[in-house]
Amino acid sequence: MLDPLLLARIQFAATTVFHFFFVPITIGMVFLIAIFESIYVKTGDEHYKRITKFFGHLFLINFAVGVVTGILQEFQFGMNWSEYSSFVGDVFGPSLAIEALLAFYLESTFIGIWIFSWEKINKKLHAMCIWLVSIGTLMSAFWILSANSFMQHPVGVKYVENNVIGKKAEMIDFLAIIKNPYLWNQFPHVVTMALTVGAFTIAGIASWKMVRKQEVAVFRKAFKVSIVAALIGSLGLFWTGHSQMQYLVREYPMKVAAAEALYEDTGNSAPFSVLATIDQKQQKAEHYLEVPGMLSFLAYDKFEGSLKGMKTLQKEMDEKYYPVVGKHIDYTPDVPTIYYSFRVMSGSVGILILMSLLGTIYAFKRTEIKKRWFLQLMPWTLLVAEVATACGWIMAEMGRQPFLIFGVMATESGVSPNSASSVLFSLLVFCVLYTILGIAQFVAFRYTMNKKETTVKEVA
Repeated sequence: MLDPLLLARIQFAATTVFHFFFVPITIGMVFLIAIFESIYVKTGDEHYKRITKFFGHLFLINFAVGVVTGILQEFQFGMNWSEYSSFVGDVFGPSLAIEALLAFYLESTFIGIWIFSWEKINKKLHAMCIWLVSIGTLMSAFWILSANSFMQHPVGVKYVENNVIGKKAEMIDFLAIIKNPYLWNQFPHVVTMALTVGAFTIAGIASWKMVRKQEVAVFRKAFKVSIVAALIGSLGLFWTGHSQMQYLVREYPMKVAAAEALYEDTGNSAPFSVLATIDQKQQKAEHYLEVPGMLSFLAYDKFEGSLKGMKTLQKEMDEKYYPVVGKHIDYTPDVPTIYYSFRVMSGSVGILILMSLLGTIYAFKRTEIKKRWFLQLMPWTLLVAEVATACGWIMAEMGRQPFLIFGVMATESGVSPNSASSVLFSLLVFCVLYTILGIAQFVAFRYTMNKKETTVKEVA
């Protein structure tokens, strides 16, 4: 028997992960394109103009697909999560409205000017346009994350009874939502992640061009700038992730316990395990390849300190949230998924740091051309970066379960009263549509990357 709640969750997860494939590329790539054009304006080096226009093509393709998938993403709230939308509409509405009316309009307006004004306006003004687009993408990310952060850490609202829809959240403090501590732990992590993904996208494409011996002098410069950005981004990603981990230990210990498959309380020096076999029914886990004291260090910046296990936390959460949920439920999320998502994410970030460090060394020694094996590996780093991104979101969102809004609304309470067959049908439609969009993106990217002219026609 198909479960409409499970299907709705699968559909939301699939559309979100697919949409977020394009978001970090857009944010990171446009920032680097702005840097490339600024270097061109400052130095007059035509190579950087070529780089700007070449990657400008790819950015526009990615931006367009990202906009389409973002619009489709919003349909999810009305289609499958109408109860949630009714409950939290007063809170989500302002953030999403500001994102659309301010950030998206800033992006779309100045990206149009940037496309059609090559050689028509002052170079500095033209470069300013792409910088404003970059600022717009960051603003979009901020306002979307402010809405997501409310789901993780609800603040600035009161809960009232409505004669039409029943209980709902009403905003009473907009600044509290902006100052949400979860937001300010999450936003830097997402920004550094976007820089990392965008930088590896450009570095990977530049490497691919150099392997094929196409405009080596041009793409060597693109590689050098982007690989340095990739190193900065990946190190920043590690640091902000570490800070977020410590925040979660304090505020959301169940999510951390699930990410470490800790059913029992740890000792004073908690080890970090690389692998584990997890039995959720028996509430047991066997850990392998343990690094002594490392989990304590990740949690407290010292090799001492204990963490609570899921059994202890289950009792605490049941006592705390029983008045909200109205029944005794299991507050333990899907442990194997979260545990291995965290490890795949962490391992992927380690690979990205290593590759960006090697690339930076090779670039400054001017030996990257001789490292053909390295250049052949570089395009695959985009896939590694996207896997890290997807796993990070899976851990963040599944770790919130069984709540849709943590401590306020259970996931099962927010779903629309749809039949399983209707949700399954829409899921299949989205799969077909997104497959078509993915193929179109691939074909457009491939066509643009295979152009062999040494100068680019106007983007317009």
